[in-house]
Parts: sequence; C-alpha cells; structure tokens
Amino acid sequence: MVNFSANEAAIYVADNASTDASIAFVKEFFPSVNIVENVVNGGYAKGYNDALQFIEADIYCLINSDVAVTKNWLPPILEVFKKEKNTAIIQPKILDFKEQTKFEYAGAGGGFIDLYGYPYCRGRLFNHLEVDAHQFNDVADIFWASGACFFIRAEVYHQLNGFDEDYFAHQEEIDLCWRTQNIGLDVRYVGTATVYHVGGATLQETNPHKTYLNFRNSLLNIVKNVPKKWFLFVVFSRLILDGIAGLKFLLEFKPIHTFAILKAHFSFYKNFFRFLRKRKTLQKKMNYNIHTSIVWQYFIMRRKKFADLK
Repeated sequence: MVNFSANEAAIYVADNASTDASIAFVKEFFPSVNIVENVVNGGYAKGYNDALQFIEADIYCLINSDVAVTKNWLPPILEVFKKEKNTAIIQPKILDFKEQTKFEYAGAGGGFIDLYGYPYCRGRLFNHLEVDAHQFNDVADIFWASGACFFIRAEVYHQLNGFDEDYFAHQEEIDLCWRTQNIGLDVRYVGTATVYHVGGATLQETNPHKTYLNFRNSLLNIVKNVPKKWFLFVVFSRLILDGIAGLKFLLEFKPIHTFAILKAHFSFYKNFFRFLRKRKTLQKKMNYNIHTSIVWQYFIMRRKKFADLK
C-alpha cells in the first residue's frame, strides 16, 4: 500500500479498537502512516463512520487490511473522478489473492442486484468465479461497489450520513450505493485498476453469522430502497426464496445455516417498521434489474457466467 499509493494519497489506518499489537506494528514499521483509533469496535459500518470524522479529504478510499494493491492502481480511478463529476463511487477490478487469475468473491468486476434484492457480480455468480481474461478491463456503470475497496467522494459520504450502522457488517456498502443512486449520482467500475483480495479475513464463507448478516441485511436493503410499486411483491417473494435456500442448506446437511436464515428473518420482522421509516427517497435509476432473477438464471438455467445472463 505505502509503496504504490503514497505519492497520490495520504494513508491512514482506522484501528477498530483492536486488542492485539496492530498499532505498535504500524508505528514501528510504517511511521509515515497516520492512525485513527476508534474507541469501540462497531463493525465495518460504525468503524468507518467513526474514523472518517477525523480525516479530511476530497475522496475516501476505504480498503480492507487483506487487500494488496498494484503499481499505478490509483491514477485511472482518480482520472474518472476528475472527468465524471456525477460519479460518486468507484470500485477497481478485484482479483483473488490466492488464485490471481480469478476474480474474487467480494466485488469481482463490479456489483449488480436482481429483482429480489440478491447481489451478484460481473465475474462472480454465487460461488462460481470466472477466470480474468481481461473481459472486464472497462469502465462501466455498476449497481454497487465492494466494501473491500470502496472509493467515494467525501461530500457524498457525509451528505448521506455514511454507512447505516444498524447493518454492523455486510451489504452496508450496497445500501450506501443504492442511496447514492437514489439522489441521482453514479456508481462506476474502473477495470484498468487492479487489487488483490484475500477474502474471508473477518468472517469465513462457512461462518453461520455471515449467513445471518447477509440474509438479514439484504432484506433490510429491500425495505429501505426498493421502489414502492415493487415493494410488496419483492418482500414476499424474497421471504419464500429464502425459505427455499434454508431447505437447500438442510438437504446439504448444513442445518446451522438454515437456523441462521431463520434468525435473520426474525430480526427482519423485528426491525421492519423501523427500517420502513428510513425510506426517504425512492429508486430513480433503472439498473436495479427488475427483469432478472439471479436464482433462476444460475440454478435453473445453469448460466454460470455474467455474459450468459439474459
């Protein structure tokens, strides 16, 4: 990070109330790096909200500690921000640190969302990861940018009050991207900038708490952001589809994930009216793909690559 970024940006470590020797390590080996120490660990959402109060910049790059950057990765992104005044959020190409010819789960070639609120990516549909054959070396509109490496104009971040802290972690970046588009701004992908993500450093894919957060927060995204005319249809359809996912976990002898989905639904019911009150603006951009069900495309039509989706 320091070698490939220091010429274009000031570098900060937002320490989320760590209890190990992280701060001492940074101070000893990277004295040029600034440190912001949070008082409590509020997860991804509150952690960044707390830390960014103390950082002055025109553009924030929120990047996980398990991401490795590459030479000349920043200039292409900064150039898009400079040229495109309506672009508020950008994500680079995210490849797998462990298998560097493949896209990485959390973001890949840019995020999208289907009619039922399920997220997917160019280069990653569910757990299927595509090989990077430079098919996404473009600059493109996307629906959401990965929280693993998330650029946002500071003015927009604070205008929207940052991340929703009720999410704690997972899919809060999708909510923020959705709200950004609701006020008429763009989310973009810049494939000429590349980073490598280890993935699963906080919660592994097999962790049932991750299943709980993903299912719960995805439902909360729907309540906050889906346009009124689609609202009831999408909510009820999602509850049914989540039930099918729970049965699938049971058949795969993963009952702990079925219970995680049930827990997510109970939390959703508990928080439904509170999140309903958070609806302030409705969807204005139509790259909320009302014509696509990623579940149907992937599991029924067996389409595993983004280019095959119809």
